[in-house]
Amino acid sequence: MTDIQTEKAFQKQDGININNKYLLFGLELPQKGKRKKLKVKDANYGKKNKGKRMKAIRYFKKVGLGFNTPADAIQGNYVDKKCPFTGNVSIRGRIIKGMVLSSGKMKNTIIVRRDYLHWIKKYNRYQKNHSNIPAHCSPAFKRISEGDIVTIGQCRPLSKTVRFNVLHVQFNMIFGSVKKQFKLF
Repeated sequence: MTDIQTEKAFQKQDGININNKYLLFGLELPQKGKRKKLKVKDANYGKKNKGKRMKAIRYFKKVGLGFNTPADAIQGNYVDKKCPFTGNVSIRGRIIKGMVLSSGKMKNTIIVRRDYLHWIKKYNRYQKNHSNIPAHCSPAFKRISEGDIVTIGQCRPLSKTVRFNVLHVQFNMIFGSVKKQFKLF
């Protein structure tokens, strides 16, 4: 498994105290009503619970709107402050479905093609249009590739152009070239 400390700055989740005495020494959390006094100078400190080593605490949340939290967001070890499941980003506004055009060129960012029909009153017909929307892709969605159908939700501005976050992925439903295909969802 890869190490989460790949950036220059120390990576940790906001709201999680990594200096928790129960995590540092591998002790179980005390139950309500039962208090255990901790003695740091005790020779057997932490030895009786050697087999029951606690895992690190991980912060995750439900984004709501009927979207499930991915298993990689709950059990993974990545740190992403722009992730809607483990970071400080809330989903509000539009929910859009589209097709992934490019996925590997930018770090944690994908381009989603949104196809729609625009009514032209003069000709009494619809015109096919599309728009490309950059969206932040959480590390919880590891195997995202071109042609996948994604559901993205609007959030606060994450960068100069990114205002959407990936919420759900349906793996490759499009065969052949994905650049020019028109498909309504």
